[in-house]
Amino acid sequence: MLEESAIVVKKIVKNNAQSIWVTSAQQSACAGCLQKAACSSHALGSVLKRKPVRVDALMPLDIGDHVLVCIDEKHLVRAALTLYLLPLVAVFAGVGLAESWLPATPYTDIWLAISAFASLMLALLVVKQTQTNGLPRPWISKKISKKITAAYECLGD
Repeated sequence: MLEESAIVVKKIVKNNAQSIWVTSAQQSACAGCLQKAACSSHALGSVLKRKPVRVDALMPLDIGDHVLVCIDEKHLVRAALTLYLLPLVAVFAGVGLAESWLPATPYTDIWLAISAFASLMLALLVVKQTQTNGLPRPWISKKISKKITAAYECLGD
């Protein structure tokens, strides 16, 4: 079981069911480092903002609550394999099938590239459908502390 502390940044309640979005509560080590002006990690971290993640929660929560988010390792490994391995296998399978079916012409390489691109797009569509429908989301196991409202109220809808 993997656990991470997080902060609730968005909450939507519809028909007595709540949808919760959290962002990581971990702060970067760059804040106290004297070399951050010349460091590429600090530059990358300042460009890439934290993206909120939707999680399942059975307990009542408010924006700004500190919570503990959990996910099972097997779900994480399955998601990584789906995300990385499926498109790679699809590209090789698409090119292999196209090469076995197409006759040898001067334009065969172009058709192989088109089939690789088409099989990649199909695999990415399958990954997106699996991500939205098939993979379990992380869940909130417990509330760590009460909310901090000043920084996160503007993110809620």
